[in-house]
Amino acid sequence: MKKLRIGLVGAGRMGAFHAETIEKRLSGAELYAVADPVSGAAEKLIHTLGSSAKAYDNPLDMFKDSGVDGVVIASPARTHAENIIRAAQNGKAVFCEKPMAVTIEEADRVIQTVNEYNVPLQVGFNRRFSKDFKSAHHEIVQGDLGTPQLLRSLTRDPVLADPAPVPEWTIFLETLIHDFDVLNYLNPGALPIEVYAVADALVRPDFKERGFLDTAVVTIKYDNGAIATAEANFQAVYGYDVRAEAFSSKGMMTIGSIRESNMTRYNKDGVSYNTLRYDQHLLHDAYVEELASFVNAVQNNEKTAVGGEEARMALLIARACIESVMQKKPIQIEHTVSNLV
Repeated sequence: MKKLRIGLVGAGRMGAFHAETIEKRLSGAELYAVADPVSGAAEKLIHTLGSSAKAYDNPLDMFKDSGVDGVVIASPARTHAENIIRAAQNGKAVFCEKPMAVTIEEADRVIQTVNEYNVPLQVGFNRRFSKDFKSAHHEIVQGDLGTPQLLRSLTRDPVLADPAPVPEWTIFLETLIHDFDVLNYLNPGALPIEVYAVADALVRPDFKERGFLDTAVVTIKYDNGAIATAEANFQAVYGYDVRAEAFSSKGMMTIGSIRESNMTRYNKDGVSYNTLRYDQHLLHDAYVEELASFVNAVQNNEKTAVGGEEARMALLIARACIESVMQKKPIQIEHTVSNLV
């Protein structure tokens, strides 16, 4: 089977990891081109990888390249929707990092465009591709755990660097968006109907007046009766912490671990173990698997694992969180036929 020729948008931290995955870890794909508006960034990444890929300064020019079969979008979040739309209009299959969009209007335009041009779209909710999250989802779908009643998902980043360049509402739109998708994933077929969120600047209170929030807790009610909580904090000094829990009528599952390995240390200071401090280490295999899944879906003309509707559902929760924080009250989520997963 012919390799899928991929054009990458974004040569930053996440783009560099995806480029290395395409170039070195996926047998069914090749890095055909890299586009980044920062002068020299694409060329630098290509040189670092020892790749023969083309370099573009303008993603639109790359989208028009007939040699590109599909694109991987790893540009800043606020550019995702427009990049997806332009790529789809040029007939390219699209993998996009989360979030797919930052407003519901953008999300609807994306879904309408990919449907109109009949191109595959996959959104990078990588926890769905982690073995433990996949196993939990499978058991819930099979009914092994009974009816979901209490769900929990959390993300705690290991360190908060300079918050100055971080856009407003990032904690909901770019961080907790993962947790909202996880909760939907662990409660398949159910719709979120009410959201209540509280958030504050506890790590860097000096940035609160600028609109920066670094700590949040969200409660979500679903139409099947399940109650879920999601929480995030931008500075967990002990490591990169991503976990979830599903409590149901027949038992409970815990998902995720911050351990570097199964080694546990026992000495005069007590019991301890090493922890992972970086998302690409903790979720390395999931990051690779999501791209492998995308390539396989495109090559075999199959439905992608996480499409626009799933991304829109997580965004609905994120937008409701913003409204809840601003209004200091629970927010009802209205669903139309087009929202349904």
